[in-house]
Amino acid sequence: MGMITKHTSITALAVIGLLVAGTSCKRGHDNTGVEYAPQMYDAVGYEPYRQIKPNTINPQGLNMRLPARGTVARPNYHTTFGEGSEAKTDLMMYNIPADSIGIAERVLINPIPETEKSMAEGQVLYTRYCSHCHGQTGKGDGPVAAQYKGVPNYATDAYKTLNDGHIFHVITHGKGRMWPHGSQITPEDRWKIVQYVHKLQQG
Repeated sequence: MGMITKHTSITALAVIGLLVAGTSCKRGHDNTGVEYAPQMYDAVGYEPYRQIKPNTINPQGLNMRLPARGTVARPNYHTTFGEGSEAKTDLMMYNIPADSIGIAERVLINPIPETEKSMAEGQVLYTRYCSHCHGQTGKGDGPVAAQYKGVPNYATDAYKTLNDGHIFHVITHGKGRMWPHGSQITPEDRWKIVQYVHKLQQG
């Protein structure tokens, strides 16, 4: 009796195995059959950026939360330069890292056309933000420089050939003993200062 039961069990297991194997092989476009631990082999083909289900975390089902009360808006510096058919719009963001001044020297060109107005504004901005160290004429003789030391004269040595990208990058991130001014001066105003510094480089 025991032998019969044993053979019956083996036969039953064999039949079940054949059934599982048979149904597993019947794979179709919409039916993968029976799989053991498929895990991530058959991923769900979601459409990119498709909303799968309503947002239950944020109020009113919003995907993006509103800014906190009192948030200060960041300027996008969306500025138009030039006039008429030559006018161009530029989003003046600056993402070149502080340690990549060589890249700035190679790729940056002042987007602001040089005019009497832009030069005059550059002089005002230079006086406001730079003259206390660099001096009114760029000779490095500002009142702070008397104590701080090491402020260069724009019209001497290698300083008189510094290009747009170098000057803009240094204003933004600082260099040596000069502190960064990127948080104090907008990109547009920095470019106007660059124009005026070029004038001071001429001596």
